[in-house]
Amino acid sequence: MSEKYKEGLNRNQQLLFPPSLDEYVGENNPVRAIDDYVSLLDLKRLGFNDTSNSLSGQKSYSPQLLLKIYIYGYLNKIRSSRNLEKENRRNIELMWLTSGLKPTYKTIADFRKDNPKALKQVFKEFILLCKGIGLIAGELVGLDGAFLRANASKNTLIMKRTIDESIKQAESSIQEYLTTLAYSDEETVTNKLSKNLPRNLEKLLKKKQNLNLI
Repeated sequence: MSEKYKEGLNRNQQLLFPPSLDEYVGENNPVRAIDDYVSLLDLKRLGFNDTSNSLSGQKSYSPQLLLKIYIYGYLNKIRSSRNLEKENRRNIELMWLTSGLKPTYKTIADFRKDNPKALKQVFKEFILLCKGIGLIAGELVGLDGAFLRANASKNTLIMKRTIDESIKQAESSIQEYLTTLAYSDEETVTNKLSKNLPRNLEKLLKKKQNLNLI
């Protein structure tokens, strides 16, 4: 390479003092807000299931960790558990947020299935909080943010109506996201099962489906 261009590190070079993961995430990065927010929550009180009761006898992933992954996925429009798993293995922000832990897509999907109501509530509260402090843009979460820009001198009733509408928009956006996740995860399982089935058995299943439609 020409000497007039900057050169990167030698990928094979052993670093004596490797940079910490924290150095790759800026002080104002939204993932820090996700991390701080989740750390303050009492997930048991909010209705999240305890994930520590693993039947395999192995240590399980904490609900805090899985919640962080889902909030990040929602804000960044990552619409399947498999894609959340993939991003967590290559995305430096998620690596930081999860401290390098790598739950499988099944673990991620099961957490959503086990905690639908609690997830919705936390999503809504976090989104409205972030909008309130100007941390995230409205287009990311489907909110127009009008109630936050409202001037204090405006009519209280108008502000309340706008707040209620914004909350409804948030709830609708969250429901759409969770529905998309459920559909994507179901499609992934179906495709995987289909690939592993013997061809004759797959034909029998299709015939059964057709009979059920008659």
